[in-house]
Amino acid sequence: MYAAVLRVELLARQCRSLKEKRAVVRPIVDGARNRFHVAAAEVDHQNSHQRAALGFSTVGGDARHVVDVLDAVERFVWSFPEVEVLETERSWLDA
Repeated sequence: MYAAVLRVELLARQCRSLKEKRAVVRPIVDGARNRFHVAAAEVDHQNSHQRAALGFSTVGGDARHVVDVLDAVERFVWSFPEVEVLETERSWLDA
C-alpha cells in the first residue's frame, strides 16, 4: 500500500472576505474530490482572506498510480486562474 499527501499554498489576491475566498477555494476542493477521488480539505490559513493551504491525499496499491493521481490534482489546481500557486509539497506516508 502506498499513500501520499500533496499540500498546495495558494494566494487569491482578489478576495476581500472569507466568503469570497470560500467561493474560490470550494470549486478546487470539491472538483478534486469528485474528479480524482482524493481526500481534500483546506488545511491552513482559514482566517486569512487571501491565503489558503489545501491538502490532498490518496492511497493506492501502486506507487506510480499514486504519483499520477497527485500530478493530475496539481495540474487541476494550477488550471484555476483565480489563484496563484505559491508552493507545493509532497510527502509519502509510512504504512
